[in-house]
Amino acid sequence: MKNLSRLLLLFSFSILILSCGGIGKKEFDGQVVISGKLSNMPEGKIVLSSINDEMSATIAEISPAANGKFEYKLTLEGPGFYMINLMDKKEVRLALYAEDVELNYDFSNEKSLELKGSQDSQYMQQIEAIMNEYQENINNLNNEYFEAMSARDQDKIRDIQVRAMGLESDLGEKVKELISNMDGSFAALAALPMINPKKDFQFMDELISKMNQKYPGFKTVQNLMVQLDEMRALSVGQVAPEISLPDPSGNVVNLSDLRGKYVLIDFWAAWCRPCREENPNVVRLYNQYKDKGFEVFGVSLDRTHEAWIKAIEDDKLTWTHVSDLKYFNSEAAATYQINAIPATYMLDPEGKIIAKDLRGPSLESKLRELFD
Repeated sequence: MKNLSRLLLLFSFSILILSCGGIGKKEFDGQVVISGKLSNMPEGKIVLSSINDEMSATIAEISPAANGKFEYKLTLEGPGFYMINLMDKKEVRLALYAEDVELNYDFSNEKSLELKGSQDSQYMQQIEAIMNEYQENINNLNNEYFEAMSARDQDKIRDIQVRAMGLESDLGEKVKELISNMDGSFAALAALPMINPKKDFQFMDELISKMNQKYPGFKTVQNLMVQLDEMRALSVGQVAPEISLPDPSGNVVNLSDLRGKYVLIDFWAAWCRPCREENPNVVRLYNQYKDKGFEVFGVSLDRTHEAWIKAIEDDKLTWTHVSDLKYFNSEAAATYQINAIPATYMLDPEGKIIAKDLRGPSLESKLRELFD
């Protein structure tokens, strides 16, 4: 487990509002003015860059006046994300479309940043504040996790995993609430990496659909629509795609053969330490619920038959197993868009996806809900 966070690497509709400073609503002429004043500034320049799909490109270098004031007119073809680097000392993310923005900053006070105008850019600051708070909490939890791992304290490890899932859940709810209060600002796209699309696919799908209607030519939105279309077949409520792969004896087994039971599709591998650490929990729950209609369909991403079989025997995994022994090039891994393991999908007796990424306490809670 590289870290306890599961931020997805996905990656804005602007509203025309008068700000208190008078910088804001105007008839959009294709240009926005970026201005401001810097206090106690060191030597250097202001660098303005555009950000597209996490790639940046320098647009301009701006030299402020001796009194710290600066101004730059930016020509836009549509909404977009930008970064201002202040003398390599401070970076400020901006979401710009139809409103000018004023930026004031005192280098002697790290918390002195003030943005006026551009409501979209002000939303960016709120997004960043939530992100920074979460990252600080998860970093602290990671430190506790590695200490518990070194001490082999399994109770502490499970406690940390529960707290990590709680942090992730809280983050998702905070971000969704913030987005819901943004009045359709395209800046919301910058917050999407903090939402788990496996859990909140419908929320993301509706958000992107609305933005596509308002910004039909916005490339970032179009790219996200393509990604969501690819994920749609794996969203909660959809029938899980078929998996037909050989079992350890070489006989082809179909996922659909298990219809009529609640099935946990478990993507794992002998070489995956977190998978192996989770196996005792799955074994315990399988033995507890198998007579009530619970089945596990293990899909291994191993490379060799020997390692696969040995792990099954060593971990006493008595459920259904399949693999084409192609690592992440597995046909099933491609179908289910697996780029990290462990990964799980829970299916109902009709083969429909009802939950994703269940393990540890979340798997136990779901099974208790289904059977008890």
